[in-house]
Amino acid sequence: MINRSNTWGQTLKRALPRLPLLDWGRRYDRQTFKEDATAAAIVSVLLIPQSLAYALLAGMPAQTGLYMSVLPALLYALLGSSGVMAVGPVALTSLLTAAAIGNTGYAAAGPAAYAMAAAALALLSGVMLLLMGLLRLGTLANFLSHPVMSAFVSATSVVIIISQVKVVLGLPSSSTEALPMLSALAQNIHQVHGLTLAVGVLSLLVLWWTRQSGRNAAMRLGLSKSTADLLCKAMPLIVIVITTALSAALHWQDQGVKVVGTVASALPPLTAPAWDLALWRELALPALLISVVGFVGSLSVGQTLAARRRERIEPNQELVALGASNVGAAFTGGFPVTGGFSRSIVNFDAGARTPAASAFTAVGIGLIAYLFAQWLHHIPQAVLAASIIAAVLSLLDWSMFKRTWAFAKSDFWAAAITFLATLLAGLEAGLSLGVAASLALHLHHSSRPHIASVGWVPGTEHFRNINRHAVRTSARLLSLRMDESLFFANARALEDRINNEVAQNPELQHVVLLCSAINDVDDSAVQSLATIQQRLADAGIALHLSEVKGPVMDKLQATPFFQRLAGPVFLTHYQAIQALTPDVLAS
Repeated sequence: MINRSNTWGQTLKRALPRLPLLDWGRRYDRQTFKEDATAAAIVSVLLIPQSLAYALLAGMPAQTGLYMSVLPALLYALLGSSGVMAVGPVALTSLLTAAAIGNTGYAAAGPAAYAMAAAALALLSGVMLLLMGLLRLGTLANFLSHPVMSAFVSATSVVIIISQVKVVLGLPSSSTEALPMLSALAQNIHQVHGLTLAVGVLSLLVLWWTRQSGRNAAMRLGLSKSTADLLCKAMPLIVIVITTALSAALHWQDQGVKVVGTVASALPPLTAPAWDLALWRELALPALLISVVGFVGSLSVGQTLAARRRERIEPNQELVALGASNVGAAFTGGFPVTGGFSRSIVNFDAGARTPAASAFTAVGIGLIAYLFAQWLHHIPQAVLAASIIAAVLSLLDWSMFKRTWAFAKSDFWAAAITFLATLLAGLEAGLSLGVAASLALHLHHSSRPHIASVGWVPGTEHFRNINRHAVRTSARLLSLRMDESLFFANARALEDRINNEVAQNPELQHVVLLCSAINDVDDSAVQSLATIQQRLADAGIALHLSEVKGPVMDKLQATPFFQRLAGPVFLTHYQAIQALTPDVLAS
């Protein structure tokens, strides 16, 4: 007798998220603690400028960026499957946040209302990610092709750069779309603030040069490779320290340079998102976009870094961990977060071994926010903007367009549509059109499957394309190999190909469909096969199948089509030729 309670218990156990802490925690020792603590000390300091800059990009107060690196990181450390993933604000989700809230009435209602809307967006995103994780939808990442995602990131990077150029120039602009921002820049170019421009451009040049040539220059001065790497990674912090000191000493704020302003020293506050049903409906689509894009980017980062250590991460567990992190962000006055490449690579290079490093980093940043936040007052906003521009320049992938044009035109057009739509129509429309174009082009490609006429390779039991190899065939038998699964979009193509072959070959007596590459069939495909079978029978031609895979055979055996086949399903195509036209195999 089946124990139903036990069955339900096992099902519930599989559905609920597990705690990776129980796995790596058993192996945790003093040496691992030392490595994680050292990495956390380095990362806590290096992430300060990035966290501040991305908070401003999201339209939030600068210190919010610090808060978003505390509770979300702690929750990820508890639930995440990556030992080096660093969760917090990133450029892409920050811009998506600004764009989403900018389209609501909360944007003009003041900073408090804006923050409540941002928290609601984080909560929606977190709940969506948690549901996807509990439903085990980790394969969702497969639906965003690399060219589409790369084009979207590149277009978003252009939008981010344009949005930060206005800060470097000291010009006003409230839009988050490329064309309105460019128009505003052109209209207000006469208002450029000279000192702000000088500080921003000089900072950008230093950061850009450091990324391009800084490590080699430092090594030429006698520094070791590891020291040179650390110096380059710390350069944004060094630039901020120097410019902040100059700003305070020379009273740049009084000369018109915009600074971060007063920042109270405090731990992340406990806050409540906006409980507004109309707002939630308005933010539902942006929240879904942020969830999917954030998850795909985070998963890509995690898998890349895990591969370097011959480890693996679990997509469904990552959904749960990122969902919990965003829920944590929602109740600490924040906005959506995810795992970032630059944050995680710093954590990886610093020697982090387990998720405990992320927890230690959260504690470190929390202490910085509590003890030293008042030191942030004089940081020039133009310097933070320069650090954002320097960071996202590396995300621009122009070579992808050239590569996809040469390799696969369908990928190129999907990427081009995504890129242009993101710039011209906005972030949500850009990614939505890109995914739609990618799926449409995939269906178009699938509707034109590769169907090869094959013949016997003498001296073997193999069959190859008659247009590529020297093979033997018979006018009485047609061997066709379809190189895709057979479904509604391409079934008609098989019908048309067989009809054309029959019309051109009056001696034909047998058609054998080689099914070695057919992994699945649907009902439309079975109906097409039945139609093909009937038309061939009316013409005095028999239809046969060879090398049918088990799952496909299981489906076919339950259909009337299978019962009307002229003969057995041949285990190998060689056996089919032996039985139907043995003269082909004669020496």
